[in-house]
Amino acid sequence: MKKNNSRIKRTLRNRDKLKRVNVDRYRITIFKSLKNISAQIIDDKINKTIVSASSMEKDLKKDKKNKTALSVMLGEILAKRASEKKINKVYFDRGGYRYHGRVKAFADSLRKNGLNL
Repeated sequence: MKKNNSRIKRTLRNRDKLKRVNVDRYRITIFKSLKNISAQIIDDKINKTIVSASSMEKDLKKDKKNKTALSVMLGEILAKRASEKKINKVYFDRGGYRYHGRVKAFADSLRKNGLNL
């Protein structure tokens, strides 16, 4: 219980600082479990999700890839969907996760496909 509570505190502390620094940008938040990963672009002014993508979608689920390659593909899909909505300036909210492995691969894929993080 204590470990989970500290992760929530770290997530909220990190998110609070990011919201103060980045006023005119949308927020990309990420969630990862042991098997899947999902991300969404959120407008904090109106508290709505604008674009989302998940590894549990049918077109991604049929490809048998390792988890890091799945994160890279998810970054490409989310960047493409964001460009369709004319979103190019965002900030990356990694939550309580370390910027390492799948999270880093996802962020690098977003940058490579045209989003300005």
